[in-house]
Amino acid sequence: MSTLIFSLILLCAATPYIYGQQYTAPDSVSTHHLETVVVRAPREPDYKRGVIPAQQLSGQELKALSAFSIADALRSFSGVQVKDFGGVGGLKTVNIRSMGTHHVGIFYDGVELSNAQNGQIDLGQYSLDNMEAIQVFNGQKGSYLQPAKDFGSSGTVYLQTRKPTFTDGAQTNLRASLRTGSFDLFNPAILIEHRLEPRVTMSFNAEWIKSSGKYKFRYQKVLPLTHEIAYDTTAVRHNGDINATRLEGNLHIGLPDGQMLVKVYNYNSERGIPGAIVNNVWRRGERLWDNNSFVQTTYEQQVSDRIRLHAIAKYAYYQTHFVRNEPTAAFKVDNLYQQQELYGSVASAFQLIDHWYLSAAYDLQWNKLDANLYDFVYPHRFTHLLALASTYTNEWINAQASLLGTLAQDKAKKLTRAPLFRKLTPAAILSIKPWQAVDLRFNAFYKQSFRLPTFNDLYYTEIGNIKLDPEHTTQYNLGLQYQLAPQKPWLYTLDFKVDAYYNLVTNKIIAYPKGQQFRWTMINLGKVDIRGIDAQCTWSLVPVRDLQLSLRAQYTYQRAIDITNPKDSYYRHQIPYIPWHSGSATAIVQYKGWQLNYNFIYAGERYSQLENFPENHLQPWYTNDLALAYERTVRGYGLRLQLECNNLLSQAYDVIANYPMPLRNYRLTLVVTH
Repeated sequence: MSTLIFSLILLCAATPYIYGQQYTAPDSVSTHHLETVVVRAPREPDYKRGVIPAQQLSGQELKALSAFSIADALRSFSGVQVKDFGGVGGLKTVNIRSMGTHHVGIFYDGVELSNAQNGQIDLGQYSLDNMEAIQVFNGQKGSYLQPAKDFGSSGTVYLQTRKPTFTDGAQTNLRASLRTGSFDLFNPAILIEHRLEPRVTMSFNAEWIKSSGKYKFRYQKVLPLTHEIAYDTTAVRHNGDINATRLEGNLHIGLPDGQMLVKVYNYNSERGIPGAIVNNVWRRGERLWDNNSFVQTTYEQQVSDRIRLHAIAKYAYYQTHFVRNEPTAAFKVDNLYQQQELYGSVASAFQLIDHWYLSAAYDLQWNKLDANLYDFVYPHRFTHLLALASTYTNEWINAQASLLGTLAQDKAKKLTRAPLFRKLTPAAILSIKPWQAVDLRFNAFYKQSFRLPTFNDLYYTEIGNIKLDPEHTTQYNLGLQYQLAPQKPWLYTLDFKVDAYYNLVTNKIIAYPKGQQFRWTMINLGKVDIRGIDAQCTWSLVPVRDLQLSLRAQYTYQRAIDITNPKDSYYRHQIPYIPWHSGSATAIVQYKGWQLNYNFIYAGERYSQLENFPENHLQPWYTNDLALAYERTVRGYGLRLQLECNNLLSQAYDVIANYPMPLRNYRLTLVVTH
């Protein structure tokens, strides 16, 4: 840890200034200011763009969501389900098209975040404070130059942090913010950006989050058969406190025909885990400490007119300390887990002829897990990935065919035979634009992928099963996208997209009781049939001078049923926590220096267990969020003040059963830029 902090200090020692996002004063010219409402992120180079356009939030639209974390922002994407255990510090994970959290790849500035212990990435550990854009791809991104890992997930989320930009010859930019509000929230943040050389810039971001996590919620029990209310009260959630710091340093180096990024990251937190409320039993004796650090380097270079290289190196160290000492617990727990990861990738793309590229990528990853558990086997894993792809792209057709080979070998103490995994997974993506004058595209893809069993699945004491096979997914997708160029002065953009898909998940890993009911093991038992439709529409317009309006709406229908065994009581039942209907809508209204943002999220009825029985039924929920912001420039300093009211109608709901979410709550944010 001391080495990491020392590296951060060295990275930032070149400047005594405080950085923030470059402030742009409100512009009285309507068409110019509306441009920042629609797209803030710079256009990606050709070698980074996917075959099928991604769902994306960036710039002003991302800021307008009243989102506190990455997970909050992802609720506005179609086909995405976010599991949220409540509060500022509650665990937050993402699931795309019902295939499971483990099948989603989360990439932070082009490098995948991983957790070999449990396979879950807690999105609450990553901030929106310096986020430039969030992209979601179904299947895979499909650019013609990417690491082998980018081919390996059923769905991917790309988090892109801000790249330093300077105007009017400035050498340093500054941004400082303070957010406060309900739950005793105190959240200051500082960003620094400095130009060391014409092609060398650095940035540093520090953030502190402190909250008691206490919030009011409605606690209600309805009898499933008679629908009578057994009890209905308002209570206060306890043991949801958090004290967390996040430090991030970046060094951007521009090279002739290339670029390099060095990133150092640390997240350190202590938080309470309030636990589920079941039968009026309130668990509040669990604590969790996280200390996660990584350093990563990405390098890109145009070697010749036809060859481009991409390389990645990363080292990560994650430490988790979990304690359960509540009086009612059957046994005390004091577990310490330590993970290490080494990762390297080399990719190359060769332009065979105009518009046609051949590419290859090789990744090597090493993971190790240590723990203070009794009779622990101390596993470590070497994973080799080799990807071959052929990509063709021009004005009317984009296509890619790829093949990913994966070889993973585990080693573990006290095991005579550790698992060896081998798999080949193909994919094909196609996007066609039939008419030059009309921006209408037809999209399709087919993809196979899998996820390896985690260390917990295989080796957790008395529960793990070393005979597990990987979970396997097969995806089919058909869709169309239509973009209308500005036809009249008041209409800026209109973008509509719809997709129909079918996914099949086999060998699903689940916990299954063996012998006495209090002993469980992990087995390959599940098979899930998933069919759905995603639709989204974005519309931007200028009805009158100085007034800009941006609208975004999305809808998802999903039928995700268990088809494992016709003899099961839950055969062809909807799998837990997947609603048949869900959607969201965002509206942004801007007038000179004022901005009004409204965000609506809806999740339909669903079930908390495998059996779709009345006692497992969860009511639909929705939230309405409203934010009012004002910004102006005073003596060269940009000031922005924003007041948010979240869950405006004080809707009582659970995202996860027995983990109540907050009722109406408020946030106030002040941002100063220079």
